[in-house]
Amino acid sequence: MSPALAELSPSPLDEAREVLRRTFGHQEFRGLQAPVIAEVLAGRSAMAVLPTGGGKSLCYQIPSMIRPGLGLVVSPLIALMTDQVAALQQSGVAAERLDSNIDPTTKDGIWRRIEAGELDLLYVSPEGLMQPWMLERLSRTPLSLIAIDEAHCVSQWGHDFRPDYRMLGRLAQIFPGVPRLAVTATADARTREDIRAELQLEESAEFVASFARPELILSAERKRGPAQKRVVELVTARPGRAGVVYAGSRDGTEKLAQALRDAGVPALAYHAGLERNLRTERLEQFLQDEAGVMVATIAFGMGVDKPDVRFVIHADPPASIEAYWQEIGRAGRDGEPAEGITLYGAADMAWALRRTAERDVDESVKQVQVRKVRQLYTMLDGVGCRAGTVRRYFGETDVEPCGQCDLCTGAVETTDATEAAQKALSAAHRLAGRYGRGRLIDHLLGKTKDVSDHEASLSTWAIGQELSQAQWRDLTDQLLFEGLLREDPNDGRPLVGLGDPEAVRAVFRGERRIAMRKPVEGYDDTTRSGRPRKRSRETAAALSPADQPLFEALRAWRSGQAKAQHVPPYVIFNDRTLTEIAQMKPATPGALEQVNGVGEGKLARYGQAVLAVVGGFEG
Repeated sequence: MSPALAELSPSPLDEAREVLRRTFGHQEFRGLQAPVIAEVLAGRSAMAVLPTGGGKSLCYQIPSMIRPGLGLVVSPLIALMTDQVAALQQSGVAAERLDSNIDPTTKDGIWRRIEAGELDLLYVSPEGLMQPWMLERLSRTPLSLIAIDEAHCVSQWGHDFRPDYRMLGRLAQIFPGVPRLAVTATADARTREDIRAELQLEESAEFVASFARPELILSAERKRGPAQKRVVELVTARPGRAGVVYAGSRDGTEKLAQALRDAGVPALAYHAGLERNLRTERLEQFLQDEAGVMVATIAFGMGVDKPDVRFVIHADPPASIEAYWQEIGRAGRDGEPAEGITLYGAADMAWALRRTAERDVDESVKQVQVRKVRQLYTMLDGVGCRAGTVRRYFGETDVEPCGQCDLCTGAVETTDATEAAQKALSAAHRLAGRYGRGRLIDHLLGKTKDVSDHEASLSTWAIGQELSQAQWRDLTDQLLFEGLLREDPNDGRPLVGLGDPEAVRAVFRGERRIAMRKPVEGYDDTTRSGRPRKRSRETAAALSPADQPLFEALRAWRSGQAKAQHVPPYVIFNDRTLTEIAQMKPATPGALEQVNGVGEGKLARYGQAVLAVVGGFEG
């Protein structure tokens, strides 16, 4: 048990569990929710890295409802704030947002509620919060906590850096004594270090959950011909499912959405070039549609909280593994099986590297961004389990293969690179961790400029002629992914040294073989991925045939409610809750309240209507 849990047990956490059950309809906390909530309830600041769909929002919502004062939530997108506030209000929580879309009269009413102490949670943007008048007005308001959502935006090493987030470090001085909680779903070790430094959380507890998403079935394939044609094939092979397709340009989203509509798919385009009201209208339509497809740029990103997205397809690759995991993470948030499919090619990587080279940033930042691009493509074109590679990237150890990604189940042609790996590991050992990857590769190729007599005398000097510089880069990245090499951040100039000693010894003893992926020569157009499969992707239905009609009736009722209220269906009840209702067929309010996801607020609001659907349904 953590110190925070021990200190608060039993009463505050018992109260938190009661709020979880009564308000949100869940019986127990998941993962690291309990220790994070305990830390905040004790009045201490913290940072929490929890996976997409892992319940980050409850970590600040529940303490805001328990601790005296107003819970202040800093969020980067209006769409994300709108979605969370709507969901809270559905559960009977006193929550509001202040942003540029709120009219002056409504804003005045919200401030009156704040000053009367009637609100539990207030959502604001970083730009809005740091306005002097806003800070001055909030300084007169007792605050229960300050939550910084999507905290990776504060870091220049992260995949979605936003300068406005840097200002939030001042909150420690502006609101002394108010606990601050930074939360994100994707941050590697360097990014976490930067977040803690920028937000002045160096002395605070850090909670990092597993990045495992076992419900996601991952695959990637090289582009062979126009990506648009392949995306249409992939989407039309998944009829009746909600999905997101990411494209690299605004024009690309429009053309791809039109191609899907021409193929009979209800698809919409979404990008920052659209007029704001049209973006809002399309987002609302997608959230309410049970089977629509959104074709979007990353402008669609963090504002999406639709739990029943069954696939995410990257028509163009994301910018980094962090961006990949966050964007792929839009699928399967209800815990049910979902797919993440990425199309990529050498031209995509070359474009990403050119764009990075042209950015007006410090050279140290540029080097990190280049490395992140290469790491992404090493994962996409690699031979190791995709989910395992991502989890190791974020610092997890003892990671087992997922058993369901295309690399775990499909046929990938490889070549034995154990001897080359031994050379790279030996060179890293002899260079004693004093140099970066580029210098390590130059050493293996014998291309180090102005080489010293000592380095030239080492047994590993120029022993790597069998591989090209690009192949050595790929192999070095692979060894880093597999934990055989490690990088010391070294203030933005990473140094390469040996990784796990026992694993390294196993490679030298020949007990562990290293395989490099060879280009796939053929293409099997009888499979959705283009590669032969060893197993079917069929997923057993959660419902029996006898329960399916009631489930569909409940979905139809929910759809009508959602349209009448102009809210996404899942903020009323998600599919998992409707599935349980269809299976359990509760006949009384007490029985309905036992269903996961039915709290007191929703029971009072929808209980009689749901019971009427269950009781009056005649198959």
